[in-house]
Amino acid sequence: MANDQRNLFNFRYCCCVLVFLSTFSSISFLYWSHCSKCCYSETQTAVQEQNRTINLLTYPSAWNNLNFPSKPPARLLKVALFVKKWPDKHRAGGLERHATTLHLTLVERGHELHIFTTASSNSSFTEYPISNLKFHLSKPTAAGYLDQAGVWKQFQTENSAGRAFDVIHTESVGLMHTRARNLTNLAVSWHGIAYESIHSDIIQELLRSPDKPQSNLLTQRVKKVVEEVRFFPRYAHHVATSDHVGDVLKRIYMIPEDRVHIILNGVYEGVFKPDALKAKVFKSKFGIPESKALVLGMAGRLVKDKGHPLMFQALKQILKENSTIRDNVMVLVAGDGPWGERYRELGSNLLVLGPLEQAELAGFYNAIDILVNPTLRAQGLDHTLLEAVLTGKPLMATKLASITESVIVSKEIGYTFSPNVPSLKKALYEVWEDGRVILEKKGQLARERGLKLYTATKMAAAYERLFLCIAHDREYRRDYCKYQQQVG
Repeated sequence: MANDQRNLFNFRYCCCVLVFLSTFSSISFLYWSHCSKCCYSETQTAVQEQNRTINLLTYPSAWNNLNFPSKPPARLLKVALFVKKWPDKHRAGGLERHATTLHLTLVERGHELHIFTTASSNSSFTEYPISNLKFHLSKPTAAGYLDQAGVWKQFQTENSAGRAFDVIHTESVGLMHTRARNLTNLAVSWHGIAYESIHSDIIQELLRSPDKPQSNLLTQRVKKVVEEVRFFPRYAHHVATSDHVGDVLKRIYMIPEDRVHIILNGVYEGVFKPDALKAKVFKSKFGIPESKALVLGMAGRLVKDKGHPLMFQALKQILKENSTIRDNVMVLVAGDGPWGERYRELGSNLLVLGPLEQAELAGFYNAIDILVNPTLRAQGLDHTLLEAVLTGKPLMATKLASITESVIVSKEIGYTFSPNVPSLKKALYEVWEDGRVILEKKGQLARERGLKLYTATKMAAAYERLFLCIAHDREYRRDYCKYQQQVG
């Protein structure tokens, strides 16, 4: 984009010089001729840059930046998905939420999806009355994973019955590399890799109490990285769900750039959007006073590695030392876990809501002024951040590479802090000093950016194009790996 703008500037500057000099009779014909060629050359360059063809397989940035057709393609795919768990409609972890959001959107676009996953032993499986969505359930292993021999047999049976699969998608190691190594039309999505986790291990070691023994987790993690570097190349194509992971896969894991593709996570833009009525209803339901100057929100599992011990200490200290904040700030905590009870110890300023279903989450985001995510896990792109952004809320989160490189890219849309109590307190005080008016402006800017990058529509369109690109082409001759860049 910078080159396009520079070429256009050069073209305009050159032509302005021609117009200016043409008013003087003493201008030499030679200079006129030279500058005319300059204008013609710059015009050609500008036009070529504005309509250049991109090879998607070597595109270095997130595919979410590109605009793919909203109309479903002429070629509809038969897709196999391997995922450890297909969740309840309303409650799911990040990987499962990604799987449901992406593949249900692809089903809506007309593609035929076959889901190879485990049968739930504790509850009934969610039924979907959709003809082009089929589930192949199997008994999980003792550890809760997919039984590789069993699901592979199911896959082979379906693959040989009539139309073969055009593309195979595995969420993380749903399909192990030992089975995937010979599948050229396969893509694996990584929602967390061992190299990222080293940052988390360093944080945990720094936060370790002196009276507790040193963990050997870092040594084990380095071995895990080496193991991943060895087996990751057995997957044909890799989808990095953040810019940081895309860089690591190419640079540290040494996977060729034409096999690494960055597609950021997306969430339902029709669900997560600004809605004043939902905010009012939510506040009324949970008894949140309208008189509060600020409402902070947290969402997710209330466990240690999500940073809640740090958040607890920071809030405890602030509420003790600042009576103005204590009287005028409300903190809403959506989720469950052992730190829920600890938060209740802080008094009526903290309201622990428990786990919320998707519709309630939309109301939760609308009711808060900012989402705070104190996570210590340096893995993937947290869906709560994206949901809050699309709802028009600014963010405050830990300085972890995937977050700072893909989501909170500037102070105009949010706040970041180092994973320690002093830094977290400083960020919380900054939020208080900025106040609701500035937070609203940051939220508006965050949503504008989010609508261009983090919607389910954007994510699904990018995956769809990748799948079309790598699919075994039996009758369609269009090269879906080429993208015509239109700069307007």
